[in-house]
Amino acid sequence: MSAAIGCAAAGVITAPGVAGATPPAIPSAATARSELADLQVATESSMSGYSRDQFPHWIAQSGTCDTRETVLKRDGSGVTTGSDCSPTAGTWYSPYDGVTIAASSGVDIDHVVPLAEAWRSGAASWTTARRQQFANDLTHSQLIAVSASSNRSKGDQDPSTWLPPVSAYRCTYARMWVGSKHAWGLSLQSSEKSALTTLLNGC
Repeated sequence: MSAAIGCAAAGVITAPGVAGATPPAIPSAATARSELADLQVATESSMSGYSRDQFPHWIAQSGTCDTRETVLKRDGSGVTTGSDCSPTAGTWYSPYDGVTIAASSGVDIDHVVPLAEAWRSGAASWTTARRQQFANDLTHSQLIAVSASSNRSKGDQDPSTWLPPVSAYRCTYARMWVGSKHAWGLSLQSSEKSALTTLLNGC
């Protein structure tokens, strides 16, 4: 299967969308710079004991809607759902890579600060209940609907090794990253702080 056919099968349209996903509580660049200065710089912990099961998701949020479905409705355009809250129609613009997706199966809900990154940055010592809250955080800039391909390209990398392909979105991404880490009291490594400092100084 060619890449073009694969994208079509996933409902991906390469034309830009009208509106992108907008998580809540994205700090301004000035606030993010201040929050970045507050964050502890530390060597990352090991991955010993980590699994995604340590961060239970997606949990029920309202009625029949779980966290994934809630973000799909929040970040999409023209989204309609069935009685089980699963989308039956809609489009999603992925600000990471500038594609519009016409099928929810082609959309991933990205943890802006990946679960594995959170584990290495302090979450290993949290209770499972706190990790569940983090993995389903609808209050801070931690969850966003993006293309499955961009989410999987990112994996568990921090901004020193991965940034959204759309360079115009990188300032927003840095602000979201810092906002989430600050809200949850997570540490960062020196290379991560250097990358974020550069990004935020260019905002």
